[in-house]
Amino acid sequence: MKEKIRIGCGAGFSGDRIEPALILTENGNLDYLVLECLAERTIALAQKRKLQNPELGYDVLLEKRLRGLLPLLLEHKTRLVTNMGAANPIAGAKKILELAKAQNLSIKVAAVFGDDVFEFLTGQEHSIENNQPIQSYGKLVSANAYLGVEAILPALETDANIIITGRVADPSLFLAPMIHEFGWELDQFDMLGKGTVLGHLLECAGQLTGGYFADPVSKPVPELDRLGHPFVDVFSDGRGIISKVEGTGGMISEQIAKEQLLYEVLDPHHYFTPDVVADFSTVQFEEIAFDQLQVSGGGGIEKPETYKVSVGYEAGFKGEGEISYAGAHAVERAKLAGEIIEKRIKGQITNLRVDLIGLNSLHPTELSKNSNPYEVRLRVSGMCDTMEQAQLIGEEVEALYTNGPAGGGGARKMVTQVIGVVSTLLNRDQVKPSFQLFSV
Repeated sequence: MKEKIRIGCGAGFSGDRIEPALILTENGNLDYLVLECLAERTIALAQKRKLQNPELGYDVLLEKRLRGLLPLLLEHKTRLVTNMGAANPIAGAKKILELAKAQNLSIKVAAVFGDDVFEFLTGQEHSIENNQPIQSYGKLVSANAYLGVEAILPALETDANIIITGRVADPSLFLAPMIHEFGWELDQFDMLGKGTVLGHLLECAGQLTGGYFADPVSKPVPELDRLGHPFVDVFSDGRGIISKVEGTGGMISEQIAKEQLLYEVLDPHHYFTPDVVADFSTVQFEEIAFDQLQVSGGGGIEKPETYKVSVGYEAGFKGEGEISYAGAHAVERAKLAGEIIEKRIKGQITNLRVDLIGLNSLHPTELSKNSNPYEVRLRVSGMCDTMEQAQLIGEEVEALYTNGPAGGGGARKMVTQVIGVVSTLLNRDQVKPSFQLFSV
């Protein structure tokens, strides 16, 4: 068993930049590269694409990311673990083989599946959020369980260069290589908790090197235009040293890491994953060198008896319209425009919202009452049952061009079909993950 491995995170969400992963693979001396590209809405939308075309459903940027990465992964003997399979890991694996074949590369890909549990829903499940029956949300389109390391480990035991999964808990993508390389047992929950700490820190990629942290006035971060993504040297005792490729932008610091540690965490003592209930409360950081942060501590207790399941449902249509006003009395004219729209369509649209961007769109009007900007943009939006209703919002905003008030310009309108997401729980014995190995 190894005493140390190096894992880099090349993507923290589906729309992340591509070049940091290339830099990490070429210059980071990695054992593993993780691309974390999946969120609740992402997989629900991927399920919709799969329904429209059974050859789709994997991440929309898979081809663009992997085309440049494949030769680097092979050259530097770096294994890739990614959830870019989204709703269709097998189709994603086949697409990777197609890309490799076009470049005359020999590669093995393991597709991990089994997270799609739509067929196992009984209609008796309730949401975690408000205990309402999930059937009450409307037409359900997807249900994906958050798998853990147990789904990934069998694939890692093969000689696959790439492991592509569907819905897997974000820290599990990092924890599985640690267990595989260090020989940790699945009931060593204290060790799994330590590994989950490191996975949680890295999972959002550029957030750990200062991207989500940066404020040019109070928290400056250098060279954000060349932000590097992080890697971690993990030791067999669960410690980690976080750094980034020398010469890339951003920074590694204790303050940044503390913010990321608490990102999306409700209870630091009990952070639930499919692998362990991790304890973040005893984590310690030490800046041991420039852009090097040692992470120690943390722990965990026995994993939950259920899997969290993300359920997607058709939530209707969102209609939007925007128009700008500038110059003297811009705010007053924009407010009048909003009042006109409300009087005309408020009774026809559910949850109609009228915002003045730059004045009250993020915070209540009371917090912005003393503002008097030179320019402002009116945005009207609402949820509708039909596309026709949603189109009405943009049409009414566009009509303000000639129907007053004066000086409106730059109008736009848009209708989007909305996929809502709700969570429920499913017994572990109902979920049967597996994998399939492909090669070219």
